[in-house]
Amino acid sequence: MSTVKNYFSLVKFSHTIFALPFALIGFVLGYREIWLQHRTVDHILLKFFLVLLCMVSARSTAMAFNRYLDRHFDKLNPRTAIREIPAGIIKAEKALLFIFINALIFIIATYFINPICFYLSPVALFVILFYSYTKRFTYLCHLVLGVGLSLAPIGAYLAVTGSFALLPLLFSFSVIFWVSGFDIIYALQDIDFDQSQSLYSIPSHWGLRKALRISRVLHVFSASFVILAYFVGGFHFLYILGLFVFVGMLFYQQRIVKPHDLSKVNLAFMTANGIASIVFSIFVIGAILIQIFHSPL
Repeated sequence: MSTVKNYFSLVKFSHTIFALPFALIGFVLGYREIWLQHRTVDHILLKFFLVLLCMVSARSTAMAFNRYLDRHFDKLNPRTAIREIPAGIIKAEKALLFIFINALIFIIATYFINPICFYLSPVALFVILFYSYTKRFTYLCHLVLGVGLSLAPIGAYLAVTGSFALLPLLFSFSVIFWVSGFDIIYALQDIDFDQSQSLYSIPSHWGLRKALRISRVLHVFSASFVILAYFVGGFHFLYILGLFVFVGMLFYQQRIVKPHDLSKVNLAFMTANGIASIVFSIFVIGAILIQIFHSPL
């Protein structure tokens, strides 16, 4: 049991709350599209299970790979030296095996979803694994992380419909700017260490104050895309309530983190973003289901 707990800690399983709710939004959007067209959706529960399996395995692959690749840097950083690989709790070769197994599970799961998800699975894996290299050569690494997590809503929509559409893409763009914005805030903790190791990040490149300003701009873009999605999707008014919570949490985390006081970074990172993602998705999914139930037969 302790081994399982160690691997859960390795991949920070609790952080699944960031992308998974948006994947569920994409899934329910796909369900709405198929239902409105055909009044039936085949194997919906199986697809739901496979989407969850893809989300968990893909994220576990990416997070474990990031920990594996950064193990030498993590050992030097007092904040991260207690992580499982540098602390010797999980051996590097076992972490690598864990990465391979999860990547294989992801690819197999996409095979049973539909051909387009299967064909695009190597592309998705490349994007989420490529992020781990970016801190070595570009301060835009935060945006690459955002792109990786933004695959959740469009990927889940593809799983149901087998096609691309504008609406899930808008949610994906919102995720890109939301994630990259809060990742900049999180990276403020390591600004001195990143500079000492020649690692790239927006805080280490631009400094604390400019980094926070950039984070705010990115969050404005994120809010703009979820607002645009409301008008494009023609959602029930329930969506507006979720929108207020999401935007409110963006504003809140920007307010509590200041250049001279980083004591609330973890509160902004975990609590504010967890609330933003979960509560927003509940209201959005509720708005979509109302549309489905009230659609004429």
